[in-house]
Amino acid sequence: MAILHIEGLRYRYRQSTPWVLHDITWRVEPGEYVVLAGANGSGKSTLVRTCNGLIPHLHGGEMQGQVWVAGLNTREHPVHDLIIHVGIAFQNPEAQLFTSSVAREIAFGLESLGLPPTTIRQRIAEVAALLGIETLLSRPPHALSGGEQQQVVIAAALALQPQLLILDEPFAHLDAWHARRLQELLRRIHRQGITLLVVEHHLHHVIQDATRLVVLERGRIVFDGDPRDGVAEDLERFGVVEPPAVRWGRCLGLSPLPLTVEELATRVPMLTPSPLPRLSDRPSPSDKPVVVVEKLQARQGERRVLHDISLTVHAGECLAIVGPNGAGKTTLIRHLNGLLRPEQGTVQVLGQDVGRAKASTLARRVGMSFQNPTAQFFKPRVREELEVGPRVLGCLDPEWLMTIVRRFQLEDVLERSPYTLSEGEKRRLSFALAMAARPDVVILDEPTAGQDAHTRAALHVFLQHLRDEGRTVILATHDLDFAETCADRWAVLADGRLLAVAPPDIIMADPELMRRARLEPTAGFYVRQTRTASPTE
Repeated sequence: MAILHIEGLRYRYRQSTPWVLHDITWRVEPGEYVVLAGANGSGKSTLVRTCNGLIPHLHGGEMQGQVWVAGLNTREHPVHDLIIHVGIAFQNPEAQLFTSSVAREIAFGLESLGLPPTTIRQRIAEVAALLGIETLLSRPPHALSGGEQQQVVIAAALALQPQLLILDEPFAHLDAWHARRLQELLRRIHRQGITLLVVEHHLHHVIQDATRLVVLERGRIVFDGDPRDGVAEDLERFGVVEPPAVRWGRCLGLSPLPLTVEELATRVPMLTPSPLPRLSDRPSPSDKPVVVVEKLQARQGERRVLHDISLTVHAGECLAIVGPNGAGKTTLIRHLNGLLRPEQGTVQVLGQDVGRAKASTLARRVGMSFQNPTAQFFKPRVREELEVGPRVLGCLDPEWLMTIVRRFQLEDVLERSPYTLSEGEKRRLSFALAMAARPDVVILDEPTAGQDAHTRAALHVFLQHLRDEGRTVILATHDLDFAETCADRWAVLADGRLLAVAPPDIIMADPELMRRARLEPTAGFYVRQTRTASPTE
């Protein structure tokens, strides 16, 4: 019996809206490791919600066809009947967290099943050890970083010990070290017989372990088969972010294409010389300081999260702030637009002391996209959301707004509520909000998390345009492949301390620094270094 059986599934959220899923017929057999990929808005998260009864029981809408989980028809069984068979960790971790501590968060589902306290305590300890989050158990979930929150919701799903485990973008907010731990964890639980369904834009985390790759486009399955057969096609046309090793392998003419950096490493030294893809041409930053941070310190309660940070960013520069989960990246950038005021040290932006400047003045000069886009929304329609900031600040430019609307593919959602958008659409809207007032400094917190290949490419081009105009861009990101192509320098944070500020290749050439910061060199860096040292060159 299939663990998941879908027959003739069609679904839309309201009768007046287009179908999100079209005639899906699909089976997942016990013990499979399936990766579900596709562009933002392709229907992946909607399909996931049909697998545990949230559709149709919670979301309503119009559903045709049938879905069975472990032989149970989801139309006939409520969500609480299905929870012991299928566990889901959704894409936006913060929206799933509501208790006072991480331990209670993990315990909630177990308590709803009526498990005895000793069993609950044992399972909490087991999943915390598996994910390396023992030190977080007593902390409030909403005080954690985005990556730490992602680990908590995964732990809560794992604790239920379901037959089918579904993870929606589980790697989106994880640093390299925690991503490696999660990769190994998924391998172990797959070997234990649990069926895995992982929704991912970024295939490099899962492609080497998956037994099957399924790609959705506009609510229809356009590929279903062996992962190696999938990457041999041009998946980026469907919005899938191919593994960096695949992209480099294609540029270098390798066949078959390597799936991982490790596989690429065994083959690159044997290649004959050929032109390598260049990084984007970057305008040279000026010597004019735009952001100056001096001896900044910050606390969260009794815990110090920033220690004596000193940093200067110049006009026209793109700086990427990189480091592990909990390093202090988000805390640092929130000091740059006045969301947080320095308790010790100083922050100056465009010559103004952030500790004394008016919030409205900073908002005009500094635009910011949050890690959780929903935190930025408060208007009933997307159009109003985009207009309200520039209107209040006296800089509304309809032509500019339409430029960014087109750039981030928001034309079709202007009259919708921002809260009803998909996670990818919310992220694109947050980019547009950050840029709506045409600020001099643009700050993006985890901009590529949950974004498909199309949006990543559009964002890259748009950042280049901003820099051509002399604007300054600051990214806080785990996505080193994106940071490598955009940033002049990386600022490396770990445990609230600034370890180094230097160009990406200099950072990645220091193995001790990379180890301390729990970072891993990119595939592009490996290829450049290997080919530079190759005697055939």
